[in-house]
Formats: sequence, structure tokens, C-alpha cells
Amino acid sequence: MPLTRTIPALLACAVILLSGTSQAGVREDQLAQYASAAKAADPSFAGFSAERGKTLHTQNFAGGKPDTPACTSCHGKDPRGTGRAPSGKTIEAMATSVTPARYTDPAKVEKWFKRNCTEVLGRLCTPQEKGDWLKFMLGQ
Repeated sequence: MPLTRTIPALLACAVILLSGTSQAGVREDQLAQYASAAKAADPSFAGFSAERGKTLHTQNFAGGKPDTPACTSCHGKDPRGTGRAPSGKTIEAMATSVTPARYTDPAKVEKWFKRNCTEVLGRLCTPQEKGDWLKFMLGQ
């Protein structure tokens, strides 16, 4: 391959690799913050569980709004599929394998946890619930 084509190709690869690394770093930082808060709330906290996150995502709750008893009410049972808000708006897939830019803006993550936890659970999510759910989604 001529040098004039090789350099742009290498630069494009570097940008892709570095953007993925920075996204992962933001997510890992967020998980570390949740872990610190979870440990402060419960000294026996031993780490996040994707299985608990899956349970949180799929179980029904009675404390929130009647039309959104579970995360799956809007986001669907398969995190790799699109969802639909009660307003009819399409929600992009929650899984990072489908929507790679998900969970890379900590302020947005917190905004949506606050809104969705209140609507589904009827309360704010705990740091452990946030970490478990995020760990589940990052593995999808």
C-alpha cells in the first residue's frame, strides 16, 4: 500500500482505538464511583453483579408509575433491541454492543437513572443498583 494511503489508514485506526478506550475509561470511572458509594453505604459490598443488574432490569416493581412497572416496559426485554417510550418515541438499544456511545456521559447517565428509577421503582436507585445495572448493560 502506498505511504499516502497507509498514514491516513493508521490514523483512522488510532482514532477508533483511542475513542473506544476513552469511552471504556469513562464507564470504568463511573463504576468506580458507584462502587465507592456502595461500599460507603454497605461495608460488606463485594462488587457489582451483571446477574443482579439483569434482575433489576426485568423485574416488576409496585412503587413507580403504573404504566412503567419495569425497565422492560419501555426498553424491551432484549437490551440489544430498540424500545419505545410511553409517548411513542423510539429508544435506542441499551446494549453497548449495539449503541457504543451509551454511558459515556456521566451527567446523562445520572439524569436517566434519576428519571427512570423514580418512574419504575418509585425511588432513586442505590449506587449498587446503578452499578449492577450498568455492568449488565456493558456486557450486552
